[in-house]
Parts: sequence; C-alpha cells; structure tokens
Amino acid sequence: MRWSRSLIPTFREVPADAEIVSHQLMLRAGLVRKLAAGIFTYLPLGWRSISRVATIVREEMNRAGAQEINMPVLQPAEIWQESGRWSDFGRELMRLRDRHERDFALGPTHEEVITSLVRNTLRSYRQLPQNLYQIQVKFRDEIRPRFGVMRAREFVMKDAYSFHVDDESLDHTYRDMHDAYSRIIERCGLDFRVVEADTGVIGGAESHEFMVLATNGESEILSCSTCGYAANAERAELRLPQTGSEATSTTPEEVSTPGKRTVEEVSGFLGLQPSALAKTLLFKVGERDVAVLVPGSRDLNEAKLARLAGTPILRMLEDAEVRKLSGADVGFAGPVGLPPQTAIWADRSLEGERDFVTGANRTDAHLRGVRPQRDFQVERWGDLVLARAGDTCPRCDGRFESSRGIEVGHIFKLGTKYSEKMSAAFLDDGGRERPYVMGCYGFGVSRTVASAIEQNYDDDGIRWPRAVAPVDVLIVPVNVTAPAIREVAETLHEELSAAGVEVLLDDRDLRPGAKFKDADLIGIPTRVTIGERGLREDKLEIRNRRTGEVQVHPRSELAGAVLESLRRENAD
Repeated sequence: MRWSRSLIPTFREVPADAEIVSHQLMLRAGLVRKLAAGIFTYLPLGWRSISRVATIVREEMNRAGAQEINMPVLQPAEIWQESGRWSDFGRELMRLRDRHERDFALGPTHEEVITSLVRNTLRSYRQLPQNLYQIQVKFRDEIRPRFGVMRAREFVMKDAYSFHVDDESLDHTYRDMHDAYSRIIERCGLDFRVVEADTGVIGGAESHEFMVLATNGESEILSCSTCGYAANAERAELRLPQTGSEATSTTPEEVSTPGKRTVEEVSGFLGLQPSALAKTLLFKVGERDVAVLVPGSRDLNEAKLARLAGTPILRMLEDAEVRKLSGADVGFAGPVGLPPQTAIWADRSLEGERDFVTGANRTDAHLRGVRPQRDFQVERWGDLVLARAGDTCPRCDGRFESSRGIEVGHIFKLGTKYSEKMSAAFLDDGGRERPYVMGCYGFGVSRTVASAIEQNYDDDGIRWPRAVAPVDVLIVPVNVTAPAIREVAETLHEELSAAGVEVLLDDRDLRPGAKFKDADLIGIPTRVTIGERGLREDKLEIRNRRTGEVQVHPRSELAGAVLESLRRENAD
C-alpha cells in the first residue's frame, strides 16, 4: 500500500464541530468524512480498522458456535406491529413508505426479522438451540447525533439471536456470548468492564453491557470495590436510608412559598435540608396520570420508572397538563388532593413514619408534615432514584465508585417476549407447542474503533492497539527522491508484504517533518525510518508508536527485526 496512491486526507486543525477526541482524530487522520448529521463515509484507513474488528468478532462468534447469516435492512411494518415495537421503539425508528404506500423501517436491530424467520423454519425441539448472527449496517434516527461515529444514525453492528427450549439452555448460550465478547475486547487490546444494564426498548429479564473504559465515555459506571458489583448508572440498585424528618405532625400544614419552585429554593426558604422534601413529578404512563415521588435530595431515574411501569411508553407532563391535573403551576404539585384517578408511586426511602414537605397543589404554597399512607395512598413502591458515587452498595456495605465507559457490547435474556407476541413456537418432546426462549447479543463494530482511539491517543495523534490498527507497519523514507533510500524502502515493503504484513509506504515527496507529523497522527504501531545517515552508518530505526521505544538494526536484519517485533507483540 503506497501513500501516494491512497486516499488519506490528513489535516492539522481540530474540527470545530468535533466534540470528543475520537471524532477529532478520525477526521484529522483521514479515517472518515461526514456526509450528513450522524452519517459518515469510511475512508480506506478507517474501513481497514472496521474490517479488522469485524474479523475478530466473526472469529469469536464462530468459535462460540454461532452461524453467520445476512438479513434484510428493509423491514415491513407488519412484523414490528406484531411485536408492539412499531409504536414502542419511538422516533429513533427510521420509517418510510414504498411506491405502494406500504410502511417499512430501516433496521436498527433484527429481533422481529429473526423471529419471523425461525417461526417459519424451525418446528421441533430437536432443532434447538440455534444461534444466528450477522454483521451489518444499522439505522437509528438519533434525536441529536453526536460524538462522531459513537452515536451516529448509521453504524456497523454485529447482532446475534439465539433460540432455546428453556431458560437453562439460554443460560449456557448467554455465558458463551459473555465469554466471546470478553475475548473480542481483549483481542482488540482494550481495557473494559462488564456491568449490569437496563434492557431498554429491547426488553427481557436480564442484560449486561461491555464497557470500554475511557475518560470521555458517555456512560457512568458505578462499581463497588468491596464486592465487585458493577452497573451502569441507569441500572445501579441502591439502598437509601429513610429520608424526611421525624414524624411529629397530626395533619399537613400549608405554608406560603411565593415564587419558590425548586427544591433548593423551597428548602432554603424554609430552612430545611433538601432530603426533608419529597419531589412530585407528574407523568403520563400509557393512558394513566401518575405522580412519582422521590426524595428532594435525589434525581429520578426514568429507566427505573419504566421498569416499575412495565412499559417504556411514559413522558413527563407538559406545563399546561401539570396545571390542569394539579391546579397549580409547575413546582407546586404534590400528592395530597390530586384527582382520585391519579396513581401515586414513590421511592422506597419515603416509606415509614416520616414527615415531608410537598407541593400544596396551589401556586406559591407548600405543605409541611405530609405523611405517606396517612395523607395519601401510595400504589407502588420501588427503587426509583439515580445512584451516584458514594452511595451504599446494595450487595454489601461498600461504597460506589464512579468511572466512565463506552458501551461496545450488550447481551440480553429476552425470554419469550418476542416469540409469544409473534406466535413463534416449537413442538417439545411431548408434542406440545411452546414459545421459543430467546437471547440477543449486540456488538458495535464501528463503536469499537472509536473506543480504541478514546483509550489510546496522545497530543500527537492516535496510538492504535495493533489488533485494530489500519496497517501494521509504516515505512518512512526521509528523502524519497534519493535512489539508495527509495531502493531500501521499496525492498523492505516487498519483503514485509510477502511475509503477510500489512504495510503502508510513505512515498510522498514531502519534508521529513511533515511525514513524521502524519505518521504520529495516523498512529500506525510500528514505524521504520530510512534516512541517509542511517544508511551510511547501517543503523536503521524501528519505532514503537505506543511506547516510543526505538530499536536500531543494520539493513540486512531490518525485515527480520520487524517480523520478530510483530511476533512478540502478537504473543503478548
């Protein structure tokens, strides 16, 4: 591969619209170019890295017994309507109509397609289990595409789906996929952590995320150093002590709080701690109005609320809706005196004989001495608040520590969610019809490339882990017009290529400084420099981009030294 004949458009300036390091460097190093918001073209070096990750994924999936297939990107609305996700998935589903005005979606995931395939193909328990996967472009109409390929509208993903006779069989495949994903990320040379996760719009009973650790990671990871429990912030369970104040009131007392809407304003005005307040947040859950109560010192976790509701279809009421339901402006709603059809759900830390301050359902007023189950009835209790660093671990008495991560893999135990809704069944050994027990397993191929950069860079550019680097070796002839230098560079290029090494020869007629700047920017793991002084002294340099280590070898040993260096790194 020769630089002069390759499309590698590098530049020095940091793009103004690139928010994180991986986005900046993928643009500057000529890996991608933006076509529209969240839509990118992968240039030769970028696609080489994508292909290398895909190869690792394919090898480990095959090793785990999965079979590769390829499913349609264009999916008819009917199967999404069967599963209920045509409405549940929300606006991220890319919808379109064909010339006959029939509704379709561009696949963000393929649970419906694979379930439709299997229900029409497999009928007997003797044909199970099956694990089928594909590596394909996916589409999601992100409300705000950002972070380059990290949260794009079009991305490369591996998705797998398994079918089983029972939960025990699913458990075996789930563990196999857990191990396969761990091997994939280890082979990519990345530090990661596996955490408990929310199942979201995919659904199911259990799921785990595979997080590449990175300072700029979009997800917060909470982990306990004592027992090892780890989860993303959306999923993390916690044990909160009881909040509120000691029960002393006999009835609620209304107090004037003119213009005091927020927890901080009300608690400061009344001289109380925020934990003495109970926030009332009004939601529409399906067709029901629901008042959700959480301690004033904590934030609501909407993922936990969706789990308690048993549906992702929920939204916070608009200002006008709040006024209509509560009779007061936003900031003054409370659980006492709401219309009787309004359900009240509350965080468990509000249970017990405790008094709280709540909104009075009258603008510019709050109630003191409000007590749950005396002054209002709670229909459902649950863990509803967002966990944070310093909270007590739910499994032991340790404390949560916080770190950041990038989700590259997510595995789910779906159970019979899709098979029951889509009438996908098999005949068991007694001739009875039973729904398939399913699992699904997603891995972000393009995300992994960006994650590798987020974890491996310096002020000069990318420092690729070798397994996912676009090429293995960069040869830099300092003066390409000098016959002796060019001859050595060309010969080394041929020798390494013949040995199966991916090589890029920088045969451009540029100043050495410009070549070295580009070399550090694109971050190829091994750089061989061929200059006049090195040839004259028969001491040619091999430099490791990640460590900065420089080895010097005579020309006669150069190819062998490079191959030995690659062999040692691969062995490690």
